[in-house]
Amino acid sequence: MHEHPAASADWLRAARTARTLSAVTLVWLTVESTLGLAAGLAAHSVALIGWGLSAFVEAAASLIVMWRFTGKRTLSPDAEATARRAVAISFWLLAPYLVIHVIHDLDAGHRAVPSVLGIVVTAFSLVSMPVLGVAKRRLGVRLASAATSGEGTQNLICAAMAAGVLAGLWANTVGWWWVDPVVAVALAVVAVREGKRAWRGHACCH
Repeated sequence: MHEHPAASADWLRAARTARTLSAVTLVWLTVESTLGLAAGLAAHSVALIGWGLSAFVEAAASLIVMWRFTGKRTLSPDAEATARRAVAISFWLLAPYLVIHVIHDLDAGHRAVPSVLGIVVTAFSLVSMPVLGVAKRRLGVRLASAATSGEGTQNLICAAMAAGVLAGLWANTVGWWWVDPVVAVALAVVAVREGKRAWRGHACCH
């Protein structure tokens, strides 16, 4: 195990900031997942349910980054490599669920219906998650940490999912029921792509 070559005071401050942001995100994701799933089940919205479940995946990424920057692991390249791969796997856990759930709902004939709770929760995430995501991706570049950048990307995907869910719920009111499952499948593709990038160690913004 080797010491991180960039362990300056500024680097260590950035590492603490990354850990703090992950802890804050984890608290919100606990609320988001609970409310998102409740709203999604009530509205029969595959995208809203998938968005709620994605909060668990994001929570796993937050826990991984907190683990990465705690104690002796903070200066360990080995810990970064482990965290980077774990974050990549967390991306890949989301994609199959979204596709399988879309197939199930289409077969069962479920159609999303408007949900006030779902709209409120997703709208809040649409505003807050990009702020967290951009901050973490910038920290990921400063720290040379693909794990941190990957967690930030998951936050941005969460915001994109929130936008898609809101669009899908609105579209369903005018008969465009297919928007909801299309959004879910598109985000599954994005999750696979970002998982590959995280696994390879791409920490720069894109």
